Amino acid sequence: MRYAAVAICGVLVGIGGVYLSVAQTAQFIPNMSAGKGYMALAALIFGKWRPFTAMGACLLFGFLDALAIRMQGVSIGDFPIPVQAIEAIPYVLTVFLLAGFIGKAVAPKAIGVPYTKERE
Repeated sequence: MRYAAVAICGVLVGIGGVYLSVAQTAQFIPNMSAGKGYMALAALIFGKWRPFTAMGACLLFGFLDALAIRMQGVSIGDFPIPVQAIEAIPYVLTVFLLAGFIGKAVAPKAIGVPYTKERE
């Protein structure tokens, strides 16, 4: 089960990397993921280590990231909002959600335990 999970994870990460370097920017740029791994880990913890709730958290964080991209150049009255403040919104809300609403997220007991095959 763990070997299959690691293999599937590798395939999905590879597809994500191909998307970033080919479809989104059409070139490779160092640090192009720009904290997306942090967001993915936060979504996993926010989803309390369950697949469907983690998927919902990923959709929420993706929506916040798209909203931050869409809101660039917005001004309130005559006061323009700095682009850096808008781009920080998903990360600030991620920290806020994890600190304020997560409660106690209990990680699976097998995390960090090396796999040893049982012998009969």
